[in-house]
Amino acid sequence: MSIKLRPLSDRLVVEPKEHEQTTASGLVLPETAKEKPQEGIVIAAGPGRRDEDGDRVAMDVAVGDVVLYAKYSGTEVKIDDKKLLILKESDVLAIVEN
Repeated sequence: MSIKLRPLSDRLVVEPKEHEQTTASGLVLPETAKEKPQEGIVIAAGPGRRDEDGDRVAMDVAVGDVVLYAKYSGTEVKIDDKKLLILKESDVLAIVEN
């Protein structure tokens, strides 16, 4: 069963990009030795937050954007054996452009 997430307000659902799991010399790194990813792809975005007057403030981040985010930000969830991260737009540090 596939679950669809619809983030609220200024929240994003990001699929973290996993880094290389082996060292340059070929050693396999265990899960505990890996660094938390700080880059991911936005797979869902909320409609944006509301300002003091109740008007919707559009988000700068869109679905499909590759973003850099703070290392320990957001909430990690596991859906359909995929690790996803739900974070606020303010936790996004930059959008990666090619």
